[in-house]
Amino acid sequence: MEESRGHFFPSDVPESTSSNNSERLNSVAHVNRGPGFPGGKKRGHSSRSWIKIDQDGNVKILELDKARIMRQCSLPSRDLRLLDPLFIYPSTILGREKAIAVNLEQIRCIITADEVILMNSVDRNVVQYKSELCKRLQTNKDQADDLPFEFRALELALELTCMSLDAKVKELEMEIYPVLDELASSINTLNLERVRRLKGHLLALTQRVQKVRDELEHLMDDDGDMAEMYLTEKKLRSEGNTPTELNALTNFSGGTRLVSKSAPVSPVASTNGSQRLQRAFSSIVSSSKQGSLISSSSSGENIEQLEMLLEAYFVAIDHSLSKLFSLKEYIDDTEDLINIKLVRIA
Repeated sequence: MEESRGHFFPSDVPESTSSNNSERLNSVAHVNRGPGFPGGKKRGHSSRSWIKIDQDGNVKILELDKARIMRQCSLPSRDLRLLDPLFIYPSTILGREKAIAVNLEQIRCIITADEVILMNSVDRNVVQYKSELCKRLQTNKDQADDLPFEFRALELALELTCMSLDAKVKELEMEIYPVLDELASSINTLNLERVRRLKGHLLALTQRVQKVRDELEHLMDDDGDMAEMYLTEKKLRSEGNTPTELNALTNFSGGTRLVSKSAPVSPVASTNGSQRLQRAFSSIVSSSKQGSLISSSSSGENIEQLEMLLEAYFVAIDHSLSKLFSLKEYIDDTEDLINIKLVRIA
């Protein structure tokens, strides 16, 4: 994922390289031409391997082209570009009419009310997301959950992303602090070069963590964006279910809310009993309101559940960012100390 935007993998270049200069130019044009160029290869319209995970944790490997995914998930082309592994885009979460487009570090997927469509990849983060999501869904197959399917899938993406970034922060901390202490006691070219290299890593990691934090903050500040992400509720409303039926279908099973005890604990799942009760009561009150989820009368009534989920991971990623800022301050203080020592020596 470290390639710069605009670089293409060898698989995108035509195999024949023995033609003349004109043929090579035509080959490049085939790669770069958009849909508006007749005869050009339409980028992204070739079939790719995707992983589909349904609500029961069943997995299927599918060959889908871009146009089919756009029709199936009602997503514009620009949203699918976020999932293109050839490009680097900042972390983004987009709520649409029938899907949520997720680009969180290496986890790039489309979440609907019924399934997750994930780019088939051998990347460790993708494999971990697939296996963990299937495990959680299969564990809770016969039990009701206090989160709809789309939020369970989104929560796992946020959880793994925050854990991965925080692990990188801790690794950088363990590497930087000893180097800075050594530099403060022994100023030499080798130590200065090591600090320069680590400062570059710190800047890059800070930008990645900052973008995830900013994206979560943006979502929490926009009630409309959060309302768009209630896919299950919107689907049930479109099928003509009443608010009472919506409450029964999305929140409860037999009047009792159940949560799998074997599922891994997350910031949302670890809330105490009173918080759970408050969340359940808010959900009952919200779902009893008449009208559409995104209408002016109820757009602000049904977002508490998602807001709590996002806030939990916002706090986690903000803590990681604070540690990076502390590292930056420690580097600046060390540099000031070195400058004072050099002035005295001079």
